[in-house]
Amino acid sequence: MPGVWEADKIADIVVQSDGIAARKPATVMEIFRKTVDRRGSGRALSFKKDGKWVAYTWKQYYQNCIHFAKSLISLGVQPHDCVNIIGHNSPEWFFTNNGTIAAGAVIAGIYTTNGPEACHYISEHCNAKVVVVENKHHLDKYLKIADQLPSLKALVMWDGEVPRDIICPVPVYGFRDFLKLGEDVDDAIVEERIAAQLPGHCCTLIYTSGTTGPPKAVMISHDNFTWTSYCVLDSLYGVDETEKSVSFLPLSHVAAQLLDIHVPMHLGCEIYFAGPDALKGALVDILKEIRPTFFFGVPRVWEKVMEKMREIGGKTTGLKKTLATWAKEKGAEKTERAQFGADGRKSLSFRLANRIVLSKVKEALGLENCKLCFTGAAPISAEVINFFGSLDIPIYEIFGQSECTGPHSINLPGKWKIGSIGNPLQGTRTRIDQVTGEIQYSGRHIFMGYLNNEAATKETLQDGWLMSGDIGQFDEDGFLRITGRIKELIITAGGENVPPVLIEDSLKAELPALSNIMVIGDKRKYLTFVCTFRVDMDSNGAPTDRLDNLALKAAAEIGSPARTVEEAIACDKFKKYIEAGMKRSNDQSTSRAQRVQKFIILPRDFSIPGGELTPTLKLKRSVVAKMYAAEIDSMYEE
Repeated sequence: MPGVWEADKIADIVVQSDGIAARKPATVMEIFRKTVDRRGSGRALSFKKDGKWVAYTWKQYYQNCIHFAKSLISLGVQPHDCVNIIGHNSPEWFFTNNGTIAAGAVIAGIYTTNGPEACHYISEHCNAKVVVVENKHHLDKYLKIADQLPSLKALVMWDGEVPRDIICPVPVYGFRDFLKLGEDVDDAIVEERIAAQLPGHCCTLIYTSGTTGPPKAVMISHDNFTWTSYCVLDSLYGVDETEKSVSFLPLSHVAAQLLDIHVPMHLGCEIYFAGPDALKGALVDILKEIRPTFFFGVPRVWEKVMEKMREIGGKTTGLKKTLATWAKEKGAEKTERAQFGADGRKSLSFRLANRIVLSKVKEALGLENCKLCFTGAAPISAEVINFFGSLDIPIYEIFGQSECTGPHSINLPGKWKIGSIGNPLQGTRTRIDQVTGEIQYSGRHIFMGYLNNEAATKETLQDGWLMSGDIGQFDEDGFLRITGRIKELIITAGGENVPPVLIEDSLKAELPALSNIMVIGDKRKYLTFVCTFRVDMDSNGAPTDRLDNLALKAAAEIGSPARTVEEAIACDKFKKYIEAGMKRSNDQSTSRAQRVQKFIILPRDFSIPGGELTPTLKLKRSVVAKMYAAEIDSMYEE
């Protein structure tokens, strides 16, 4: 399987003779139709309208997708053409996604944080015929670049009225008006498009976040999504159509697409749309309203909840504090035993702790009905896992990437280990390169290739094996562990290989007042790091100069009067605080080469709007290195 890099090509599907990998390949629309036949009148997509929850049934969901497909066809969109969408999670996002697939075309999401230049890059790269935007804010991005997109046929906006005075070289439709375009398209034409689809056809493009260069378009086939969804569900015990999940993570990301669109399409369960404020502090309120049975959050989401809980817990005193500490000890003991299948619930002390304290905490978070809590898309620290474990909220870490349709390795109840990324999915194969330590894997979840990029496809896919770029190993219990990224690996001037993430995590654990840390040292004589203070964010997710509550707590503990970043940088007590934390971290290092020697505090925290973080909150190391090149070089001046 050499891979493909053209949208109209068909990927090879290796169907095994037995096991889960022997499952018959299926298209997305085949699965969708089966669920609609089974669950037609059941609630599928729930959203807030005028302060009340309303829902589309599975039949209504499907009908809207077919209407969208007809409208694309009426505009002349052909099979394998591309449609783009930019906006927050909503029913219209789902209608656009599945309607595009029904028309035989390819859907590609764009992050809401992308500016006009990044939008232009993606729409030009995939030769987009139609772009669907949420509102005037995103429409304005395309009004600036529409004349630079010769293949563009139309823009569609789903939230708000399209202004009458706009100037655009292509028609701009409101969503409902757009759906009317296809009213004269015969149902048989859509049926022909659906019937012509093959499991090996591309249905979706996932654009990578571009941490090391321009985004690449990961081609995902029908079989990639349908088989991986089935594989995930086969791994989970006791899930059914009664599940409730919250859609709030960016749908441009493969994890959100798999867990919000495709897995529910197999189950026939209900998805609730959290709204655009979910990641701005409103998530817990939404969880309390919905009480989901399944929840996936990227590490930063879990970290924010932990920080808020610690802030509240820090104000607790007396008997309440004693009880909380005792209950968390019992929760941690139960979680520790449960990793390998032991039932800690039989413990009398745990049941008492759960009744008095832990159950109330879970209820306050809206997670008392949650059967499974997952995390992925970026590394999560053991500190966060252990914190929630002490509350009897085990967080199961998933490992994967866009190029394997999301998951490859997963922790599950009774078969998980804190600090590991679990066991590979059934029906897949995994190997560790003996020279580089790279994790490599194969299976029906492996992507087709990179659109319009033959060289990158051949570099990443070799003889059916995906070169993950991650360094790792199987531990003594058979669990997979990540130790670093090949492209992030620091090779010092002395030839030592140093994985920076391990050092960064150690420093963060010692220095809770710091928000972001990036270790420097590639081709340098010694290691250094740049860091930022924890601050409050504004309504757009951009950092302010105000230290947040955890940073202020650290300031109080060291006797610093600092209230802003500027004051903290100028404060000798904070300088000594970081030096002491650096020493404690160095004392834990495994070699002299892994000890950091200097640091610089940066004047602004990292953020998505600032360009230092990707939309999934991964650190853009090359961007930070370039942005602060002078400051970094100053740490190596003799």
